[in-house]
Amino acid sequence: MLTPMVAGGVVFPGLFLLSKNTLQRLPQLRWEEADAVIVSARLVSSVQAIMASTAGYIVSTSCKHIIDDQHWLSSAYTQFAVPYFIYDIYAMFLCHWHKHQVKGHGGDDGAARAPGSTWAIARGYLHKEFLMVLHHAAMVLVCFPLSVWRQGKGDFFLGCMLMAEVSTPFVCLGKILIQYKQQHTLLHKVNGALMLLSFLCCRVLLFPYLYWAYGRHAGLPLLAVPLAIPAHVNLGAALLLAPQLYWFFLICRGACRLFWPRSRPPPACQAQD
Repeated sequence: MLTPMVAGGVVFPGLFLLSKNTLQRLPQLRWEEADAVIVSARLVSSVQAIMASTAGYIVSTSCKHIIDDQHWLSSAYTQFAVPYFIYDIYAMFLCHWHKHQVKGHGGDDGAARAPGSTWAIARGYLHKEFLMVLHHAAMVLVCFPLSVWRQGKGDFFLGCMLMAEVSTPFVCLGKILIQYKQQHTLLHKVNGALMLLSFLCCRVLLFPYLYWAYGRHAGLPLLAVPLAIPAHVNLGAALLLAPQLYWFFLICRGACRLFWPRSRPPPACQAQD
């Protein structure tokens, strides 16, 4: 178990530092540190998402029996990914800190910040990213131990859960385009549509699919599955689904504003605003 975790602890921070230093030092680029940090964090998140979804696809398609079949990659990748969630909490804080500095709250010309300002930035970060930090903490403190204690059962379901990361590269690209005020471009609109579709399929509809897959295995109709499985499984699924529904609502609201500007919003948008 220790080797994949150590590897993850080297790969993700190492890729972040490599990307940041490259963006800052290449003569053709010479990016400011704030831009380099934010883009590098998005890049590492995208790389992790591609790796996770690829591993998930391999595992889920290799397990013909959804309960008993095993694949070595399911355990190896979950161990490898644990350091990513710890690293990403810090990377998100760095992004928040640099955004705060760019907005002019960090003093002029590198002047020292007022006492307590770093703590104020940290509180602002936790307030703004509370749900994401809680999600990452739950991945490390709850989901990882559960994946270890499942006694080799359910690799198919774990593989499907890893494929939820398919939407992450689109989310990251969208944030980068917004950061550089490229909301008017065709790329942003195409990326927004792909983000909406991938998030719906791989994060929201994933849970009904898993219930359906178990029902087909057990010979049960979909609506009978929640009553046939332990209550703690339903509770865990509900807790995982809840933030996905909230984020999906935010994505839908953003897509509504993107494709139907406020100057002439459709009735649905007017109701949400």
